[in-house]
Amino acid sequence: MITIRKSSERGHADHGWLDTYYTFSFADYRDRNHMGFESLRVINEDRVAPDTGFGMHPHQNMEIVTVMLSGALRHEDSLGSVSTLHAGEVQRMTAGRGVMHSEFNASNSEPAHLLQIWIRPRERDLEPSYEQQAFDANANGAPVAQLIASPDGRDGSLTIQQDVNLYRVRLNAGQSWNDAALPNGKAWVQVINGKVTLNDAALAAGDGARIEDESHIELTAQSDADVLLFTFA
Repeated sequence: MITIRKSSERGHADHGWLDTYYTFSFADYRDRNHMGFESLRVINEDRVAPDTGFGMHPHQNMEIVTVMLSGALRHEDSLGSVSTLHAGEVQRMTAGRGVMHSEFNASNSEPAHLLQIWIRPRERDLEPSYEQQAFDANANGAPVAQLIASPDGRDGSLTIQQDVNLYRVRLNAGQSWNDAALPNGKAWVQVINGKVTLNDAALAAGDGARIEDESHIELTAQSDADVLLFTFA
């Protein structure tokens, strides 16, 4: 069964410096029908205005993954990490028993566009940690499905403290991909850009899809497309 979460149905807040869309309930947006899926708790699509950002603030007992789509974001945290996240890079922070961090647009002229993802960890009060890595885009025209986060850090992916595999799938128009294993028949798809069909369901940029009781999935690009796929063990 595939249940579509349309982009236009997401929560939305425009604070001037931050324009954000919420796939699941977050901050002042509350929808009891959309509180997360499995261990996936948050997918926020954020656009941060130049020279603005999130001041130093706390997190606890959450795996926080940031996928940078365009622009640049400067990160600082109480672990001593100082870095700038560019398009094509992914950041993972285990908040564990507690960490402080800030995220600011590193540009004084261009907005920063990113996906902020929260995943509940398998254990509470873990040792906080930070990781950042660049992942190559679709350079040779072939379908690309990169594992960007996993519980064991395999194939060069970031390590998250939960039984979730996060893939970034890039397809040119007309290309298909169907190699994902669904151990318990469950997955979540989030379309970053373009149009795809997920099995027989049509999805466009900003759309999400809840997948349950499916033995396999196939993504086919109706236009050049960029998609995130979460699978759950």
